[in-house]
Order: sequence, then structure tokens, then C-alpha cells
Amino acid sequence: MDFTPSPAFSVGMELELQLLDPHTLNLTDAVLPLLATYPDQSFVKPEFLQNTVEVVSPVTADLSELETSLRTLLRELLGHLDGLGLGVCGAGTHPFNTQPALFTPGERYRLMEKSSGWLGQNQVTFATHVHLGLPGGEEAVTLMRELKPFLPLLVALSASSPCWHGSDTRFAAFRHRVLAASRSYGIPPDFPDWPAFERFFAAMARARVLHTARDLHWDLRPCPHFGTLEVRVMDAQPTLSEALALAALLRALVRCLQASRGSWTPPAVLAPQPWWTLRDNCFIASRDGLEARLIASQEGELMSLRAIADQVLAWVRPWAAADERPWLDRLDASIAAGLPYARQRRRLRRGGGPREVVAALSREFRADLNASPA
Repeated sequence: MDFTPSPAFSVGMELELQLLDPHTLNLTDAVLPLLATYPDQSFVKPEFLQNTVEVVSPVTADLSELETSLRTLLRELLGHLDGLGLGVCGAGTHPFNTQPALFTPGERYRLMEKSSGWLGQNQVTFATHVHLGLPGGEEAVTLMRELKPFLPLLVALSASSPCWHGSDTRFAAFRHRVLAASRSYGIPPDFPDWPAFERFFAAMARARVLHTARDLHWDLRPCPHFGTLEVRVMDAQPTLSEALALAALLRALVRCLQASRGSWTPPAVLAPQPWWTLRDNCFIASRDGLEARLIASQEGELMSLRAIADQVLAWVRPWAAADERPWLDRLDASIAAGLPYARQRRRLRRGGGPREVVAALSREFRADLNASPA
């Protein structure tokens, strides 16, 4: 399995968005008529389910280029949706939809439907994926190991799915609990080197469990054909700006990890952890968001996830590029004002109900795109 090298610190993003009936604000299986208005578009794509549209950025060199390309694509998307009388929003789950979704036609999705059964059309969730360009497979599996202790933090900072089937789930990121029922979702295993990953994949392919690397749905996965490490743990975000802030954090974090490799001893909570500790910390983060207290040592000590977020942001800031620092400031402000899960929950408590949550998400998405670039 050859790993196609990518330019250092190149970046791409995939945004999974919810297609809405503008009258009911429920999900609608409308991606096929939408795609019919894009005969020559390679950056607006279907996903497994027809109530989802995926917007994929081109490969970009930095955050400024990524923002420009995605703002252009998303503004064009809004024009197509308005022409069809469709709505759109971003969040990890739809607050009140209960209907099974329709599968998207296509050979790959047909195989996924056969493999997933009932789960496939009922696990209606939406994510933000960030691709980080790397020179080779060795660096991909190394970074995958180094980033795993940061998964609970990424779960909490991106949490945008507190509601499910019309109820407050009491989870900040319920999307993770929905996907936990499926094979190959969640925390990836460790691989000591790239040949070990190749051997793993070859065995799974011989067993007909996997066909391509895209059949792995881990929170972190190598993408040999793109030459990237793909960070998949994050919920879909209500706004492009919030998605870009997470991408800025990841890029600064990767620079910091690479530069300090071998010369820095991380605190226990950010060091490689036993599987059971990381698994429980991801669960706690998905439930409590930034209010979580993580298992910080093998002796069972606890540490505030909000304090961990403050430490990590301070640690990576010197490594951030000039066009990433405003987004880290934006992330700091979001933490202070309330992350997406907290905003959704506040609207519920004010008596607006799940429908008002969707209406607010739709307004936020459009208002952010109408704002000037950072």
C-alpha cells in the first residue's frame, strides 16, 4: 500500500451538512436533485445517506486559502439550495428527526448498506473531517499515536450533538454514542510502523472485511491515496468559522508535536494511555463536554478538561502560523461564550423546543457565511 506524499502542512476539509425541508425543518432526502444542479462540480458530493451533502475543499497550503475556497463553495451551495427550496444547517445530529434515511445509490454505498444493515439508515450523524498532508506513511502512523491522547479534547471542543429524536440526551456529543454500535468507528489501534499497518490492512482485505482504506471509520485514519492523516473525531459544526478554528488547532498541534518529538515529556493526561483510560475519557468527554473531568493518571487522579484545553491552547499558540492565530483566538472566545452543544441546550431550556434549535442552526450557518473573511 503506497502512501502518496503530500506537501508539508497542506490541509483539506470535508464538511457534512444537513439538508432540511424549509417548512418543517426536518431532514429531507434531497441530495440527488441537489447534485443534478452540479453537473461538473467535484467539490460537492453525496454521502452514504441522501439527507447529507458533503462539501470538500481542494488541497490548500494554509488556513487563509482553505477559508477562501470553502466560503466560495458554501456560498455557491446556498444559491443552489435556495433555487431548489431547500434548507441547510450544521450539527453532529439533527435535534428531532426520527425517520430512517434513504441510502444513496452507488456501488460503494450498496456495499456499505449490505454491511451495516439497519444501523446504516438509522445512524444519522454528521461530522467535520480535516486532512493533514504528510510526507509518508511512517509519519502518518506516528502522528496517529501522538494525537490519540488529544481525542477527548477534540470531542469536547467540537461537541455539537446534544439532541436526538427530540430529546436532550444529556450528552454534549451524542453522535459518538450513536456510532459506537458500528464496527470500525472510534479509537484506532496503535501501529509501530507503516509496514505493520500494511500487514493489518492486507489481512483485513483477505478476510473481505475491508476493501479500501475508506472502509476504516476510525477517529484518526491514514489516507494513503491522499497522502494525509484524516482527523474524523469532530462533530459537524454550526458555522464554517468554528470548523476553521478546529483546523487551526490541529495544524498548530501537529507542528508542536513534530518539533518537540523526543525533547518534551507530556503530562500524563496527554501522554500515551492504556486503551481503557482513553476509551473512558472519550466517553466522559462526549457526555460532559468541557465540564468533563478526565482520568489523568493510572492512579485514577482526575483533571478538568477545561483546564486541559487552556493548557493545550497555550502550548500550541507559539507554533501557530500567522493566519491560524485569529482562529485560535476565536476558539478561546467560543469556549468562554459557550460551545455549540451549550448553545443548543440553552435554546432548549428557553422553551424554544428542538425545532427552534434547528432554525437557529440554519440562521447561524448563513450569517457566518455572509460575514467577512477573517
